[in-house]
Amino acid sequence: MSLPSKLTDFTLAEARNAVSGKKVSSIELTKAFSKAVADAKPLNAFVTETPEKALEMAAASDARIAKGEARPLEGLPLAIKDLFCTKGVKTTAGSNILNNFIPPYESTVTQNLWDAGAVMLGKTNMDEFAMGSSNETSFYKPVLSPWRAKNSNAALVPGGSSGGSASAVAANLCLGATGTDTGGSIRQPAAVTGTVGLKPTYGRCSRWGTVAFASSLDQAGPMTRTVRDAAILLRHMASVDPKDSTSVDMPVPDYEATLENGVKGLRVGIPKEYRIDGAPPEIDALWQKGADWLKALGAEIVEVSLPHTKYALPAYYIVAPAEASSNLARYDGVRYGHRTKEAIRDITDLYEKSRAEGFGAEVRRRILIGTYVLSAGYYDAYYSRAQKIRTLILRDFEQAWEKCDVLLTPATPGPAFAIGEKSNDPISMYLNDVFTVTVNLAGLPGLAVPAGLTADGLPLGLQIIGKAFDEATVLRAGRSIEIAANFTAKPQHWWAA
Repeated sequence: MSLPSKLTDFTLAEARNAVSGKKVSSIELTKAFSKAVADAKPLNAFVTETPEKALEMAAASDARIAKGEARPLEGLPLAIKDLFCTKGVKTTAGSNILNNFIPPYESTVTQNLWDAGAVMLGKTNMDEFAMGSSNETSFYKPVLSPWRAKNSNAALVPGGSSGGSASAVAANLCLGATGTDTGGSIRQPAAVTGTVGLKPTYGRCSRWGTVAFASSLDQAGPMTRTVRDAAILLRHMASVDPKDSTSVDMPVPDYEATLENGVKGLRVGIPKEYRIDGAPPEIDALWQKGADWLKALGAEIVEVSLPHTKYALPAYYIVAPAEASSNLARYDGVRYGHRTKEAIRDITDLYEKSRAEGFGAEVRRRILIGTYVLSAGYYDAYYSRAQKIRTLILRDFEQAWEKCDVLLTPATPGPAFAIGEKSNDPISMYLNDVFTVTVNLAGLPGLAVPAGLTADGLPLGLQIIGKAFDEATVLRAGRSIEIAANFTAKPQHWWAA
């Protein structure tokens, strides 16, 4: 195989073949990516860079390859969202309250990747505690998208909460990255940065060692340049885990093996409720184009109904903050994390001052909402009703599966917007997840695939939703979209000028 002009232009699959075939060493590859990360400071995609650790891991990989003991991801440099605990490497969750936290343990997902031979380039920036759709709530300042609209120098958001990972993948700063998805935080940033993002079925990847936002919704997944790369990474991220009672003891298939099987005979559902008022015409046009592509490849297109979709966003913004208020109660300034240096009167004063200083505005907002909906007198009116809606949303999907095998929808209601454009309007920001939250509420797999550009040259994505634990079919359908769309656009390297 011929090497690309820059080693950072490799896809993960190409790099795997080059490293295992000894065309390039892991050290050479890792040095190239570490330099790209160091040169991309204006993007602010990384919170913590680990070039020395990466070279150490790369040298160990090269030694294993020389001995003929290569593992599946041997020597491949990845970026890790700063929500995954990494032993001995600072893990902040994008928050001041964890500004000094160095975990003494490794998350299961990252341990799985290291056991498969992967190399860690560093930890990527993110919305604080994964609460946000634009990466503007991070204590470490916003991440910038590597994309710019035509004839504009306006800085754009990379989506969120996994915006640092999305930006790093889109800018060729890593071969792939981990993300987490609570209401769209893998798929939405992937869609607006022209990358691939897969939210697996709830329980497919262990949540142990991943800083919790909303425990019944959170799920780790891969963010990559291609659908094949997502299939490769998911296979090695996923596992049952005795430390996480919600991880599922099911075999993890070789997703890559069935990737090219096409969609002939596959029934693809088009949910009518996903046609929303006010969506840009480009979104509807791309959606129709996606359906036409799949039909031309032999799929059957059927209209389905998901009648409770309109309640998904309000239900999500009750359930998620409720769980967040409970999960974030542990950050009290006593055991670890930020502790106020102000004078205090008593333990309550310590809690109040430490948490007020440690949490940003969006996190405080969601803790307040969550505490309110769980409080006596409001639990039944809000939280209990939201959980009932969640059950009805899952039932909608189960009925849809009687008519189809996967669903095709838009991934986002529009392209990336400018930094600061929506940050003072929480409701407008929350609407970015309108096409993604149903998947989390139902615990299903969803894949965002880049499928086109706006008139301003910004990426738009399509979403494939599948049955529980049927990521193989979701990836196969996504691969067919990827082939038909032939999305080859790349951002201009303005940050490296």
